[in-house]
Order: sequence, then structure tokens, then C-alpha cells
Amino acid sequence: MTSLHESFRGAAGNRLAADVFGDAGRPVLLLHGGGQTRHAWRRTAVEVARAGMTAYAVDQRGHGDSEWVADGAYRFEDFADDVTAVAAELTRRHGEPPVAIGASLGGIASLLAAGDAQAAGRPPILAALVLVDITPRVDLSGVAKVQGFMRTHARDGFASVEEAADAVGAYLPHRPRPRSTEGLKKNLRLHPDGRWRWHWDPRMVAGERSFAIDHRILEAALTEAARALTIPALLVRGGSSELVQEEHARDFLKLVPHATYVDVSGARHMVAGDRNDQFANAIEAFLRKIA
Repeated sequence: MTSLHESFRGAAGNRLAADVFGDAGRPVLLLHGGGQTRHAWRRTAVEVARAGMTAYAVDQRGHGDSEWVADGAYRFEDFADDVTAVAAELTRRHGEPPVAIGASLGGIASLLAAGDAQAAGRPPILAALVLVDITPRVDLSGVAKVQGFMRTHARDGFASVEEAADAVGAYLPHRPRPRSTEGLKKNLRLHPDGRWRWHWDPRMVAGERSFAIDHRILEAALTEAARALTIPALLVRGGSSELVQEEHARDFLKLVPHATYVDVSGARHMVAGDRNDQFANAIEAFLRKIA
């Protein structure tokens, strides 16, 4: 299935690159995790479009082909503000708010945006929310591992795409290594010095306004946002996740008792990449339920 490329404007007027799959039906906003790009959602977007909806896979600020923000504003609330801006535009286009499917960073941004709107008494900005392996409380050692991987080569990069593939393979030893590195190239940029660097702004993990904050502050904000949710919600957890343990999922369901929960066996934090078939089935069942 082919896609159309277009751009949105974030909360600061920042350009956000997007791929659109399908041309009718409910809008579905797909938001990737930290350090990823919109291309991580391609298989999911195709399935959403085949189910009769319109999927919008967006590069979040500072990622992929979206603009790097001039003032380095990469706090979680900045990403959330972009979700609010894009959701408003999709609501204008389609006459109804989108469903948001957010993995990790994308889930944090979506939950903050949706919860804050409802806590303030405003109309829901989302029709429903799917959180992919993220909850208000998580395993902090897992967070450190993810952010550590992002920081390790953020500035110096790699001498070749193959060297980057080696780094990814060491980080994700459970996942079979692709025969080709062409897919990985979508997450890298070749710089004038001949080094390949990740396709995202390194200030996200090391700048003065980065998302590398005290997680207790984030946990409190996400907890309040979750308590305010009244829209349909689904939590999809990787059964072998490094971040979200079973107890964290139970805590979330206490905060959002109307939410549904799916545990994808064999998947780690990158659920869609590890077990895309099970992930797709869970998403499709939820979307049919709320149709």
C-alpha cells in the first residue's frame, strides 16, 4: 500500500513530517517512541487503513524528517503540546477527534495531552487512547537502559551503517538481525564528516530542556493525567518488557478502571517490532470495539 506524505504544524509552529495511509474513515494518529521515526509504524498503518480508517504516522519533533526545534524544547510537555495541535487539525479535517496510538514517548505525550484536556474540563481531544508499553510507573532501570543506548552514540555517531547495525544488535539481542541495512538507514543521517548519526536531535537526551528529567516528576504528571481519562483506553504491554512490569499494568488499571489490557507474550519494550502480528490483532480488536 502506498502512502501520501504531508506536514503538520506543532505547538511552536514546528514542522512535523507525516505519512498518511487510507483516505476515509476515522483518523488514527500513530506516535513512535523516543529515537524512532514514523517508519516504525508502517505495518500498523497499513492494517489500520485496510480496516477502513485513515492512519497518520507522524515524526515527532526533533525526529526523522520533522524539524529540530530551535530552542531545544524537548520536554515531555512539549511533545504533548504537539499532540494537542495535530489532534486539533485532524478533528477539523475529519469532523471527529482521532484515536491516538502511542509507543513509549508517543504514549507519554498522548496521555499527558488527553489527560490534561479532560482534567481542565475541556472536550476530549482524542476519541480513544492506546498506550504501547508505557504506564505512569515503570522500571527505572529499564528507562536508564533505553536512554543510555540513545546517549551512547548521539554525538559521535558511527563510521558506517553496519557499525550502527552492530550497536542495535547488541541492544536487541533477542531480535533476528535483518539481512539488509536499508531499513536502518531511515533512522540515520550521513553527515559531512562522513559519520552516520541517528535521525534525531541529540539535545533530546542531553539538553537543558530535554526529556531526561527526574522520573518522579513525570510519574506524578502521568498519574494525574490517567486519573482524568474518561475516553476508551487500551494498554498493550510487552510480556517481556524491560520497562512495564505486570504490577505497573495493574497500577494503571486502578487509575483507569474502564481501560482494557493486552499482554503480548514474547515481546519486549518495542512491542510492534517484536510481535507485530499479535500487536496488530490487539489494535484491530480495540478499534472495532470502539467503532
